[in-house]
Amino acid sequence: MSNAGDANRDPYRDPYPGAADGPKPHAFDPVTQPEYFEGVLSRRLIAFCVDVMMILGPIVGLAVFIFIFGIVTLSLGWLLFPLLGPAFVVWAIAYNAITLGSPASATLGMRLMDIEMRTWYGAPCYSLLGAVHAVLFWVSISALTPLVLIVPLLNDRRRLLHDFVAGTVVVNTPARASMLRRIQ
Repeated sequence: MSNAGDANRDPYRDPYPGAADGPKPHAFDPVTQPEYFEGVLSRRLIAFCVDVMMILGPIVGLAVFIFIFGIVTLSLGWLLFPLLGPAFVVWAIAYNAITLGSPASATLGMRLMDIEMRTWYGAPCYSLLGAVHAVLFWVSISALTPLVLIVPLLNDRRRLLHDFVAGTVVVNTPARASMLRRIQ
């Protein structure tokens, strides 16, 4: 049962008030707190593009280094090229684990766009969850591309398929949400 005070509660300070040890309700309600979800999908797309650059930058740098090293070593260094694939996977997972596990609960692109990832009950993201989220993203995009693009349009919290599986939600930061609350 909801009361009038629920609309003004801060899900960051008290993500599940009144819930003892039972099931915890969602911390962010799109009906009473629409400012946490306003513009999240478009901002998330831009954040993804920034994060792709942050992941590809070092890998491209490593490829250039291997190419030059191959020239210097008379093509012996080019034997390192097969390591680029595994290096990409490790770096992509590590980037997500480190940035999402930080106190900001956001990748660098997400920080730029003033959004952050939280668990469905409002707790900050942690490194293992960030790594699992990245793996689930790549698996879901690879296997179910058309379906993944439809899922956020069909739910109020704008969660993607891998968000449901990982138990996460991407919301505006408290500063952006309060700014949007003042505008409305």
